[in-house]
Amino acid sequence: VNIEHLARVVMVRDGKAYPDTVVGTDSHTTMVNGLGVLGWGVGGIEAAAAMLGQPVSMLIPRVVGFKLRGTLPAGATATDLVLTITEMLRKHGVVGKFVEFFGDGVASVPLANRATIGNMSPEYGSTAAIFPIDGETLRYLELTGRPAEQLALIEAYAKTQGLWHDTASADYVEPIYSEYLELDLSTVVPSIAGPKRPQDRVVLSESKSKFAAALPTYLGADAAKHAVPVSLENG
Repeated sequence: VNIEHLARVVMVRDGKAYPDTVVGTDSHTTMVNGLGVLGWGVGGIEAAAAMLGQPVSMLIPRVVGFKLRGTLPAGATATDLVLTITEMLRKHGVVGKFVEFFGDGVASVPLANRATIGNMSPEYGSTAAIFPIDGETLRYLELTGRPAEQLALIEAYAKTQGLWHDTASADYVEPIYSEYLELDLSTVVPSIAGPKRPQDRVVLSESKSKFAAALPTYLGADAAKHAVPVSLENG
């Protein structure tokens, strides 16, 4: 509902424009980060306070700049990309931090994939993982029926305030972040992971050997001594 209907990306009040933000009590609130709207989940007390017009206070977080380069190769899916990013962010450590994606690879990531990556914030621990405002943002807003005047406002405001992301533009300046990560999208490969631990990514081509190695660990120590070896040579 946030990304398809409610989010405006740029708000207007009393004749003044400012960036759209949101706090919500649902863990999926961070999907809105895919639109370039800063939002994250909070507790019921904070949400009730916000609805009554009170501010939600927080410490200024460290921001991890996550640079994306290139494009996904044939055969790699959005799920493979999400699992790879989740593994990298878990390993880096982003609890209590913001993650911001940038770089020429951002343009090749569709809005649906951006929302999925933002939605995984609770899995890798960041407060939010936001994508910039760019042409893909406007395409999605147009697709979901936002009025033309709103699209024009978003583009004009983002470009004026330096929030518009276009690495091909002569005016583009790479942001400075507290910490950095980088991923070449062409290196993403088909992967699998369990629903409870998506950070434990397994490369699909290694799944047979990983399964054979993991299977004995599901038996007790005594049972494992008497287990019959399993051959996976024939698939």
